[in-house]
Amino acid sequence: MSDQPCRLCRISLDHVHVNLDKETQLEDVSLHIHCGEITVLVGPNGAGKTTLLRALLNQVPFSGEIRHEDHDGKPFSKVVTGYVPQQLPFDRQMPITVRDTLAAALSRRAVWTGVSRATRLKALETLKTAEAESLIDKRLGTLSGGELQRVLLALALTPTPDLLILDEPVSGVDQNGQMLFLKTVDTLRRHHHLAILMVSHDWDMVKKFADRVILINKSVLAMGTPEEVFSSPAFSQAFPVVKAGDSQ
Repeated sequence: MSDQPCRLCRISLDHVHVNLDKETQLEDVSLHIHCGEITVLVGPNGAGKTTLLRALLNQVPFSGEIRHEDHDGKPFSKVVTGYVPQQLPFDRQMPITVRDTLAAALSRRAVWTGVSRATRLKALETLKTAEAESLIDKRLGTLSGGELQRVLLALALTPTPDLLILDEPVSGVDQNGQMLFLKTVDTLRRHHHLAILMVSHDWDMVKKFADRVILINKSVLAMGTPEEVFSSPAFSQAFPVVKAGDSQ
């Protein structure tokens, strides 16, 4: 992963609407995602969090505007986005290793013809960015949840993204795996000035790692620091039985 800082300054959503199957998924969403910050998206089930991520990934049609701007406020057209899903569905019996998985992303050469030494070294360097280099020779299907998410993080960082999207990346991962993953993400944010947008329902994690929190339920209900959002009336209404220090 390149050591150069992100060239992007912010992502702006202005009056974004998404209608799918004749139902409103997002309504008049306006917000900013800044580089060098971890922005966490929170909201009840069905609030449109994943839909917002899909709009940013251009996977769903939307109205309104999504702008990527450089440090001078000018349009930034060539945006590289990395994405880590909540889960990766695959056949765990497949005889494919982490090395093979990275090689397929790093080289045009078919993996079944072998992996060159140069590609293996590149894969190892890529895994190092996600604290996952020790996994290079493991079979993908034998990885724990936390190990698999770190491999997916390494893939999302190839090539170096301007925007990194994480959709509940540590859901179902044990406590040690969660902390290692999130500390790695925090390091990436600080060293590479990435814009990071993450969905989470773990309030303790949000308080510890988030720079900004955006609460949505179809539209934006509150935004600000974790303390500001967790203490807002909108948060209490969205999560009436959850205290700000608890995990949902």
